[in-house]
Amino acid sequence: MIIDLRSDTVTKPTEGMRAAMAAAEVGDDVYREDPTIIRLEERVASLLGKEAALFVPSGSMSNQVAIKAHTSPGDEILLDEYCHIYNWESGGPALLSGVTCRTIHGEWGILRPEQLADKVRPINDHMVRTRVVCLENTHNHGGGRIFPLETIRTIEQWARKNDLIMHLDGARLWNAAVATGIPLAVWASHFDSISVCFSKGLGAPVGSALAGPADFIDRARRYRKVFGGAMRQAGVIAAAALYAIDHHIPRLAEDHANAQILAETISLCPGLKLAPPEVHTNLVWFEVGERHGSAKDLAGRFKERGLLVGVDHPRRLRACTHLDASRADIEKAAGIIKSVCC
Repeated sequence: MIIDLRSDTVTKPTEGMRAAMAAAEVGDDVYREDPTIIRLEERVASLLGKEAALFVPSGSMSNQVAIKAHTSPGDEILLDEYCHIYNWESGGPALLSGVTCRTIHGEWGILRPEQLADKVRPINDHMVRTRVVCLENTHNHGGGRIFPLETIRTIEQWARKNDLIMHLDGARLWNAAVATGIPLAVWASHFDSISVCFSKGLGAPVGSALAGPADFIDRARRYRKVFGGAMRQAGVIAAAALYAIDHHIPRLAEDHANAQILAETISLCPGLKLAPPEVHTNLVWFEVGERHGSAKDLAGRFKERGLLVGVDHPRRLRACTHLDASRADIEKAAGIIKSVCC
């Protein structure tokens, strides 16, 4: 049996989720007549404390629709240099919205307020207009780190003083909420718009949602169409997302506990180094020393023994705990890592 820890997107729908999908009431969402999608959008808006929400096929589309709805061509957005929006969305801000990205080096993805203090361009015909601050919580490339709420509050206060918009890539915001006990709406209250994902951690096969003010969501709906994301009888996948919200959020704590098992094992293996050294949620990133060859080489040896991990860099690997990886699976995975590396 293969234990697949490459991502929390590799999960399969549970039997209960499949039953909910099969029973979903559907309609044409372009006409806003799909009752299951309407129910999902209302549920997400309520959870996040926003006026409205929009169901979209992917987290990348959700982020890119938000940027398009918040900006004009020639604007600039501020974001961490390793964030998902900048690194993993195919140059979307430039290609789709005509905006530039001013990247800032965060500590494992966490930006400090003082790093932003001098980043607003002056009003000048020669310069771009600084328009949006984009944060990511939890931060994928930062090792699943939780963005401290107090830091977010301080950044928001600075942004408001400078007439800037706040957007959150909250693909794994569910994990931050479960790990801290801080409600989703509290996290979301500091942002004008929030993207959340149902296929990362929650086990749905597809889908994300964008939430914010009603007029913003109206603009976003138009850009979803422009980007090719309008859907018809998509209530079957919205039903999966609703099921995930109802059944799979509290159990994220199990994923976090399982990630600690992997982290403890990795920390004991010579030539492996947790990066970052603390594991906050369900993502375990670790560096591979020369004694083990390249990251790709080591991943290959893990694969031979039945364990799949993600290869992100010549010397860095990622293991991601999720719904389809039980405690027994994780203990077996830890045993494989130990047998190969210790």
